[in-house]
Amino acid sequence: MNLFPLTSNNAQVSESVRMILHKSLLGEELSVEDACVLFATQGAEAQAVLDTADKVREKRVGNVGTFVITRNINFTNVCYMGCRFCNFAKEKGDKEAEFLTVEQVADRAEEAWNRGATEVCIQGGLHPDIGADYYRNLIIAVKNRVPEIHIHAFSPFEIWYGCKKGRLEPEAFLTELKNLGLGSMPGTAAEILDTEVRKQLTKNKLTTEEWVRIIKAAHSVGVPTTSTIMYGHVDQPIHWANHLKLLRDIQKETGGFTEFVPLGFIHYETRLYKDNPDKVRPGPTQDEHFKMHAIARLMLQGHIDNIQASWVKMGPDVAARMLRSGANDLGGTLMNESISRAAGATHGQEVFPEDMVSNIHAAGLHAVQRSTKYDVVKDYPIAATSIKAPLTNRIAIQGVA
Repeated sequence: MNLFPLTSNNAQVSESVRMILHKSLLGEELSVEDACVLFATQGAEAQAVLDTADKVREKRVGNVGTFVITRNINFTNVCYMGCRFCNFAKEKGDKEAEFLTVEQVADRAEEAWNRGATEVCIQGGLHPDIGADYYRNLIIAVKNRVPEIHIHAFSPFEIWYGCKKGRLEPEAFLTELKNLGLGSMPGTAAEILDTEVRKQLTKNKLTTEEWVRIIKAAHSVGVPTTSTIMYGHVDQPIHWANHLKLLRDIQKETGGFTEFVPLGFIHYETRLYKDNPDKVRPGPTQDEHFKMHAIARLMLQGHIDNIQASWVKMGPDVAARMLRSGANDLGGTLMNESISRAAGATHGQEVFPEDMVSNIHAAGLHAVQRSTKYDVVKDYPIAATSIKAPLTNRIAIQGVA
């Protein structure tokens, strides 16, 4: 039985690529080597990868595109870690330094709730004055003010820092935070889970092993997390493929990832790029964006079935096209966003729910406002007259950067 999609020009697709895509349509597991072959595809072969990812997306999650109404709250931009890919961090005495009190964070959470948010995503720099109690008190303040809002907070780097400050093991600290009201964690600070790459990005201050340890600790105490990758700098497809395999292996063990979020490197204002323009790429190409989402869908299927497209990194129009290339989620409306903007991103700080619905419908999918854990909050069925023609991944493959 030939399951290979017929929307691409099969005559231009090699037998090796055809066999890998056939395996994907059968739901079989792809190897790192398989993923590298797919990342190297161009032209009709690359189009075939996107077409296959679209079919697997439909098989795994149906013709539904989701989004969440959320607010990002970055409580401090003071950080001493000095990650070279980040332009968000300020020194403590800088005139632009900011450090919110827990009540100010609660104010922003309450405002978000009043505007329809079901979630607040709370992260910040590693401020030297932060102790473990700040993280505890922050959750207490938000829950006291808005008991029903979901708190999605603290990257593995922040948990590592809180453990260091409180002299606690991750399981103990995370259990405390969960009992106070932490609902889930962003799986950021992953960047690329490869030691040599991490040394160039962050001097390996949070090692791959430490990131994995904290993620597994979160899952073990019942705190689900997202998973991420940051690509398009000093990395290569072999790093991407190994990263995806590691996430898949963790998910097989813990089942604690809710989604996978590819995050393209924003280069404009970062020291990593400015100091090494001949060695560091200026972020992913559009072709790489599409293949990352598509190959993630194929590699992670059956394990992490929610693939998010970040409109903050790519822009709402391109993110919407990802919905026909393997992605099924457009992330959050945000309301505020500081980290990507500090690095030079130009796609704004907020889109509105009606924009999310319109973009999902434009991709030919049924729109659903979801909770953090992907429960349905509100349905937006697609009307036959609401779009002229669905977006397809074929639009994206033309004239790629």
